[in-house]
Amino acid sequence: MNEDVRLTAWVRGRVQQVGFRWFTRANALEIGGLTGFALNLDDGRVQVVAEGRRENCHRLLDWLRSDDTPGRVDGVTEIWDTPRGGYEGFAIR
Repeated sequence: MNEDVRLTAWVRGRVQQVGFRWFTRANALEIGGLTGFALNLDDGRVQVVAEGRRENCHRLLDWLRSDDTPGRVDGVTEIWDTPRGGYEGFAIR
């Protein structure tokens, strides 16, 4: 039940210009075993793509929805898929 997955999450709220991508990367690295990226979108959201063990992706998703993030998160929409690979580490884009 702890297979590798791909999580794509769109985080909305006041999540740009508050260090959100940096803290997302730091959290992904602390959780460990995750590759992917965090990217500012033109509409003010941040897109987070993480690949790794389902349990680790859930931990990152729980953090994205917590009160422990910088700025203010109004909501998170996510989709789950099979990993595509091709990432080296966890990047800020």
